[in-house]
Amino acid sequence: MNNIQSTVAKDLLSIKAVFFRPDQPFIWASGIKSPVYCDNRLTLTAPQVRNDVENGLAETIREHYPDVEVLMGTSTAGIAHAAITAHIMGLPMGYVRSGAKDHGRQNQIEGRLEKGQKVVVVEDLISTGGSCIEVVEILREAGAEVLGIVSIFTYGMQKGLDRLVAANVKNVSLTNFDVIAEIAAQEGYIRKEDVARLIAFRNNPSDESWIK
Repeated sequence: MNNIQSTVAKDLLSIKAVFFRPDQPFIWASGIKSPVYCDNRLTLTAPQVRNDVENGLAETIREHYPDVEVLMGTSTAGIAHAAITAHIMGLPMGYVRSGAKDHGRQNQIEGRLEKGQKVVVVEDLISTGGSCIEVVEILREAGAEVLGIVSIFTYGMQKGLDRLVAANVKNVSLTNFDVIAEIAAQEGYIRKEDVARLIAFRNNPSDESWIK
């Protein structure tokens, strides 16, 4: 666990952007019962947390993607983070829509992007990886060289990891499910014995045996 992982984990827990409730599971749209709720948009309304996140994204991009030329946010959650991080780094930015506009120039990529430019995609959350990989593919089709993804938080679900590998996409997250679960137990958000239940959920979300 490094300093960024720990700091961002504590930040997300403090504002309930990541909120654990193992004894009263949330229900996803798919019907899966989940002990965790994630809404990283809350970081935008918490100035100190936002500062930690955006500086963490900038530091991570400098370390892992030093050749980056453009940041591209995912729509909609990654747009603000891409804009603020690009401002910190002095880089151009844009974003990728979930679908092309049905009017005007019918753009799906917003902002100037030249063929061959080196791009990093900014995402807020990675679970199964489908949406961010779609963004990468759209950028590649437009001629960009996508260096990889930077995200605030990842579940580390096997399905997501496998998809990233299959698409030849690198992701670096500021923090992850295991770190947040560990810190949540240390700081009293959950019981220590709940950590194993949380990890069991993450490893196989469709198996409800973690629920007592």
